[in-house]
Amino acid sequence: MTDVTTETATGFDALKGLGSTAEAAPEYVQKLDSLGRAYSTGKRKNAVARVWVKRGTGKITVNGKDVSAYFARPVLQMMVAQPLTVTDRATQYDVVCTVEGSGLSGQAGAIRHGLSHALTHYEPELRKVLKPHGFLTRDSRVVERKKYGRAKARRSFQFSKR
Repeated sequence: MTDVTTETATGFDALKGLGSTAEAAPEYVQKLDSLGRAYSTGKRKNAVARVWVKRGTGKITVNGKDVSAYFARPVLQMMVAQPLTVTDRATQYDVVCTVEGSGLSGQAGAIRHGLSHALTHYEPELRKVLKPHGFLTRDSRVVERKKYGRAKARRSFQFSKR
């Protein structure tokens, strides 16, 4: 019986030396293409946005149009520009993006998500600024599918006694 306890004690002492050292945080590096642009994909609902970021004057182009022409509502324009304003880079980068699927609100959210990721590819230290605001997290909420025997996804048909 005493042999087991001494073996256990030496076993634990041996493990003590191994100890888990504090793992260093992953290092993020700049990812640019041959033209000096950072690319990323953003998604929201059923919208998919492809976003390219490069040094420039702050011009945002969506599907070949200016952001104010594509998104008429100021709220959507503000949503698209949020990552740039939070990081104080509104006049330093040109953004070119193509977006398809969903509606305007979903497309604006997809562009914001893609732009945030592209900014972190261009300047990895911006991750510390964008992460607390939730811009790097993909909003996974999508429309629930319609079920058989139901009028919509959850709504049942109107009940009638006769």
